[in-house]
Amino acid sequence: MAVSTRTHVSHDSHSTTTGGAWSTQRIATTALLCALAFVLTFVEIPIFPPAPWLMYDPSGIVAFVAALVYGPATGAVVAVLPWVLKTLFSFNVWGHLMAILAGVALCVPAALVARGVGGTRGLAAGMAVGGVVSLAACILGNIVVTPLYTAVSTAEVVAMIVPILLPFNLLKIILNCVVTALVQRPVSALVNR
Repeated sequence: MAVSTRTHVSHDSHSTTTGGAWSTQRIATTALLCALAFVLTFVEIPIFPPAPWLMYDPSGIVAFVAALVYGPATGAVVAVLPWVLKTLFSFNVWGHLMAILAGVALCVPAALVARGVGGTRGLAAGMAVGGVVSLAACILGNIVVTPLYTAVSTAEVVAMIVPILLPFNLLKIILNCVVTALVQRPVSALVNR
């Protein structure tokens, strides 16, 4: 009786799982990425002088890289958990909800498209799609959420779309995409050794 010695080898360079479960390495790396993103939530940079109260934090880059390296689900985890944890230190539920919305809306569609198309073209297409989805989510989120926790009315938020919300969020998305494009390949090579 002949016994086959063939084994299945995954050729997915992003896979660190066996049988659909997360490996110990992937769990540990995801935890480290969440910790890094959490620290970066405290880095607040005013990048749009006409609206100095709107701050940019680079934590979205970490979630975006996680989504490209490990997939959209991991990106979503890294986009959500640090902000949930930050709520224990800085009780700004609505602001944190907006940050989660912006992060997930950028990294999940971008990773799905990038993985579906592949290569540099897929990365560029993913960033374009994710950027559009995130920009729309940020604008709509501000229209709905901002009046809930500030004295600003919905009409006033709508009036801020073109002069403030659109350019600020577009600048934030561009920064996240550019830095992610620069670091995602070296990070992928490092974690997939």
